[in-house]
Amino acid sequence: MSARARHVCYFCDYGALSLYSLGCAFAYGAYAMPERWVSGVLHRYFVPAAAFNSFVCTGLSCYSRYVEGGDRGGASPLLFCFGSDGACDEAVAGYCYHLVFALLTGFLFTSHLPERLAPGRFDYIGHSHQLFHICAVLGTHFQLEAVLCDARSRRAWLRGRLPPPAGPGTFGTAGLALLGNAAIIGAFTAALPRAPGGSAGAAESRAPGAAGCFGRAQ
Repeated sequence: MSARARHVCYFCDYGALSLYSLGCAFAYGAYAMPERWVSGVLHRYFVPAAAFNSFVCTGLSCYSRYVEGGDRGGASPLLFCFGSDGACDEAVAGYCYHLVFALLTGFLFTSHLPERLAPGRFDYIGHSHQLFHICAVLGTHFQLEAVLCDARSRRAWLRGRLPPPAGPGTFGTAGLALLGNAAIIGAFTAALPRAPGGSAGAAESRAPGAAGCFGRAQ
């Protein structure tokens, strides 16, 4: 794969994870918002702020590909309403597990353990990139279970205080975010030939086992 193609794949990866964070905001805003914030200012602007955040994260993550030797994390999924009032105990436990695995994912991403302790022994199996993907998947599982628990346990309470999520508003926001992130990716892709050295040096200097997806530049 050429250096340019690798950069474009990373750009798309960042955009996908930024849109995932927006999807989390839809779910949290609809089902997991703390009771004292429901219908408040934060609740009204929560999803628009998440959409704007997706643009910022995609832009900064794409820009990080131009930094020589710079390993930067991509946009992180929004972890919100941890331990919110009104949530069932099962949901709170799910958010706790999600937080633990999110922190562990970040630790593995930045520490490059265990391959740093035994170079060459984890080139194919057991290196940090594989482990952080496993932790990310487990964290997402607990996140979804927690949101589903909140949706089941709080449906009647929320129905009396909030209008049901509207398709045009949800899909309209998601569509605009998709177009905006695609425009950002397109702009950075068009700028690749003008980057110093084609930014190839930064891509080729990645450590073995560091290439991958899920919104993380290694």
